[in-house]
Amino acid sequence: MPDKQLHLTAFMRPVSLHTGAWRYPNSYPDANFNLAHLKSFIQKLEAAKFDAFFMADHLAVLNMPVEALRRSHTVTSFEPFTLLSALSQVTDKIGLAATASTTYDEPYHIARRFASLDHLSGGRAAWNIVTTGNPESSKNFGKDEHLQHSDRYKRAREFYDVVTGLWDSFADDAFIRDTESGIFFDPEKMHVLNHKGDDLSVRGPLNIARPVQGWPVIVQAGQSEPGRQLAAETAEAVFCSPRDLQAAKALYADIKGRAEAVGRKREHLKILPAALIIVGETVEEARAKRLAVDSLVHYDSAIASLSVALGTDASGFDPDGPLPHDLPETNASHTSRAGVLKLAEDEGLTVRQLAQRYGGYSGLAFVGTAEGIAEEMETWLREEGSDGFTVVFPFLPQGLDDVTQKLVPELQRRGIFRQEYTGSTLREHLGLPRPANRFFE
Repeated sequence: MPDKQLHLTAFMRPVSLHTGAWRYPNSYPDANFNLAHLKSFIQKLEAAKFDAFFMADHLAVLNMPVEALRRSHTVTSFEPFTLLSALSQVTDKIGLAATASTTYDEPYHIARRFASLDHLSGGRAAWNIVTTGNPESSKNFGKDEHLQHSDRYKRAREFYDVVTGLWDSFADDAFIRDTESGIFFDPEKMHVLNHKGDDLSVRGPLNIARPVQGWPVIVQAGQSEPGRQLAAETAEAVFCSPRDLQAAKALYADIKGRAEAVGRKREHLKILPAALIIVGETVEEARAKRLAVDSLVHYDSAIASLSVALGTDASGFDPDGPLPHDLPETNASHTSRAGVLKLAEDEGLTVRQLAQRYGGYSGLAFVGTAEGIAEEMETWLREEGSDGFTVVFPFLPQGLDDVTQKLVPELQRRGIFRQEYTGSTLREHLGLPRPANRFFE
């Protein structure tokens, strides 16, 4: 068996990032907000031995025109913690990863929620740290202006220190629960954080015992300069979106090199790019599936998606001309805009072509037979383009079934993906150490 093993997480909020997914024949149009469907999805993923079920989150309805919004299947989805808490009770092994914003939440809230989920699930929680790129979110939290990009990342770094400090409020053996003596816990094994920083002031301690994993697994999803540095200093898994193997290898080397520079081990940080996977019995069949799902994207949704990616309204651009060079400045995601500009330049796409690409799914995609996709994934693993993938399904349930029933067995046959779980916590699935308690170890 090869030394390196592939890690697979499933991107499940929305259940598919492809805009046409909900309209695909025999798919579930209400899958984002249907508990029975979501329960079946996670149980299939657990049966296939996936590392984790990963939920992104939005704190506002996406900022797109009403005509496009009415065609979007992302308008309604469950709040991640509520759903994952429910799903923790119908699964045993698969990890449960949720996005939570450092810009529009408080460290004490985040620490309590993830500690609770880790205990409820027996050590399967993961926190995806995001700074929130959508400027519209600010208006739902009493702010007229979105916090500047650099300020969001500065707050995020301090936020991480506070949350992990709160998770270390109690020693692992603090709770004695001795019924004979009447002693419930040892106050000497409780730490009061008393954090006072540039952006945050939190006394502590957390009123929940230390999480099963010590800390839930830390995931990070930014690719900008401050995002990469935040990942290198804090993350244990990185959700990212390189366009091809060459770009992935550069990103992999950069983030892992930064991690080593701050004293961390490379193997304690897993790079897991998002990848749309479409499996067919033949390459031609897989390509036909992609054409079919792409054809279900309405132009209104396509141009709206491009506007979101750019952080500016693209509806007035000449559809058959190139992307304007003098785009207005924006406080939205720098990484997203840079990706649009690079794609337009690399492939010489018109605004219409860009919109159609972004209206469906514009990121990394593996489209082909199970054998061909498995070979590509093995190449990425061997050449250090990734440690695995965050799988994006083109439509559900068919796309999920294709991956779990066809691709996973081929990966297992090659010896690069587990046949069975060998541990019970997400840290064990990912080969990550349990953090020492900074105050008691």
